[in-house]
Amino acid sequence: MNRTFIQKREPASPFKRTPQRLAILDYLKGNTDHPSADDIYRAVSRKYQSMSFATVYNTLNTLTKKGTLRELTIDPERKRYDPDTTRHHHLICVLCGTIVDIPEGIAVDLPGKLARDFTLLGNHIEFYGHCSRCKKKRKTP
Repeated sequence: MNRTFIQKREPASPFKRTPQRLAILDYLKGNTDHPSADDIYRAVSRKYQSMSFATVYNTLNTLTKKGTLRELTIDPERKRYDPDTTRHHHLICVLCGTIVDIPEGIAVDLPGKLARDFTLLGNHIEFYGHCSRCKKKRKTP
């Protein structure tokens, strides 16, 4: 995601490019940690101490509405954000909360009657388990 992408995506509704918003965009660019609004606020407010949480939240909301950011609801405690809006799936560690992207497509066929009665537009699959770090700590198979 780059700054010009925001403007090219929806020229009818301009994205006000304040230093704080640009800092949020820079933080998200290439970020694969799936940060929460809190994570983003803590990271960006180190440089912009006058940054409010509302600025972060409103910016994330705007980017999500524009389709340049994906809001993930896979963490029951808080929303997480993914700057990778391409179709992909996730591996989620149930112990530490690490989220890993699965870039490959996974074929899913609906059972007969459902396939006839429902037009599938997309999917998002979440796999839950233990990441390699947690596996080593707990010595699980």
